Amino acid sequence: MGQVIIRNLDDAVVANLKRMAARDGKSLEQFLREVLEERTYRDKETFLEFARGVRERCRPSDLDPTDLIREDRDR
Repeated sequence: MGQVIIRNLDDAVVANLKRMAARDGKSLEQFLREVLEERTYRDKETFLEFARGVRERCRPSDLDPTDLIREDRDR
C-alpha cells in the first residue's frame, strides 16, 4: 500500500476535516482514505461513460466511400 504526505495544509482545513470525520464516527485518516477512493472511482465512472458515448457515436457506417467520392466529384 502506498502512502501520501500532504504538507502545508491550512489549520482551518485540517480542523474542518477532523470535524467531518468525527461527525461520521471515523478517524481523520479513514475519512480521507474513503474520500480519495470515492473520488477516484467517480472520476473513473465519468470517464467510462464518456468513452461509451464516443464509441457509440463512432460506430462504423454502411456508407461506401466510393459513393461519397463520386458524389463529391459530380458537384
